[in-house]
Amino acid sequence: MSDENVALGKRWFEEVWNQKNGGAVPELLAADCVMHGISETGGDVRGPEEFLALHAKLLSAFPDMQFALDDCFGAGDKIVVRWTATMRHTGPGLGIDATGAEIKLRGMGIARIAGGKVQETWDNWDRMAMFEQIDAAVKAKSAGA
Repeated sequence: MSDENVALGKRWFEEVWNQKNGGAVPELLAADCVMHGISETGGDVRGPEEFLALHAKLLSAFPDMQFALDDCFGAGDKIVVRWTATMRHTGPGLGIDATGAEIKLRGMGIARIAGGKVQETWDNWDRMAMFEQIDAAVKAKSAGA
């Protein structure tokens, strides 16, 4: 079963994030899924609807966001994913004017999968690094002006 779960995890990152296919979310994410720590403030996101709102917000800020999976493996009903994301801050999705900053983030997550869908996740990603990279771009622009 873990091979199927790993394939689902890889599909999630490729389709939902790299291809920006929000239509795949209800197919891959359980209706009552809880995603711990995924929001930009570190809070929980519940179900496909809340996830899609966050997805839209992040893609509004970073429309070229791309994930590379550094590791993805599983045991039993869980998978572990370690990823690197690259993007450019070109939109207002975070409530911050676009800076053009090139962002590189790293994160990890554990997902519990049942019935062919993600049921629960525990995510950890470097939010501070994202905001520091955006702030550095703002400071560089103001210093050059």
